[in-house]
Amino acid sequence: MRSFLLQQFHLLFFFSISLQFISGFSNDSSSPKEGTKTDGHSSKGGSTGSSVAIICLVIVAVVLLSFFLFKFWQKKKREEQYARLLKLFEEDDELELELGLRD
Repeated sequence: MRSFLLQQFHLLFFFSISLQFISGFSNDSSSPKEGTKTDGHSSKGGSTGSSVAIICLVIVAVVLLSFFLFKFWQKKKREEQYARLLKLFEEDDELELELGLRD
């Protein structure tokens, strides 16, 4: 389980770093015509920051959902194994009664 959480953390870290690079590449400052427009650039930067925050929240939600689904799957698997173990011991008791080893 610890490796699963570590793997999810690395995935989240990779996505947050890649989002920073994507937002950095989206600002095209090589054009001299846009250098005079400061109003449009500041509003675009604010929307980029909020979109990065929303994407990070979605990624965190997906990681948490996958964690809880993994724990639910582990619980179901454990219950199935316990039921198989109980069934195995019940079959042994029936076999002993049939053979007359137990009263």
